[in-house]
Amino acid sequence: MLAETTASVAANAMNKGDVLATARVAGIQAAKHAASLLPMSHPVLVGNVYVNFTIADTHIDVEASVDTVDRTGVEMEALMAVTVAALTIYDMCKSTDRTMTVEAVALWEKSGGRSGTWRREEALGLGAVKRTEK
Repeated sequence: MLAETTASVAANAMNKGDVLATARVAGIQAAKHAASLLPMSHPVLVGNVYVNFTIADTHIDVEASVDTVDRTGVEMEALMAVTVAALTIYDMCKSTDRTMTVEAVALWEKSGGRSGTWRREEALGLGAVKRTEK
């Protein structure tokens, strides 16, 4: 996105309101509704969903962490949270910046479940997502 857009988001000066607060709520809601949107996914008990942002000069990193006590993973819930939060940022900023893109959504880390712990070795840059289980 343009540097002016990130500055407006950081200053909470966008016309539609508080972009990051709205994106955080949208991401949390998306994690809770992943099973209803992804045909082959199944409902899991979502404990906590954290959606955090890092504002840089020309982009905003979105990171999500989802916890569950269920026996299955919550990767899709975390990926859904990041993606919907990023799309919410786009939606709220599009009137001033149509050059924005959403890129590099990826799983960074997971633990628990049948497959155990996994961590991405290489750095992707933007749009990190984390998933954890307790």
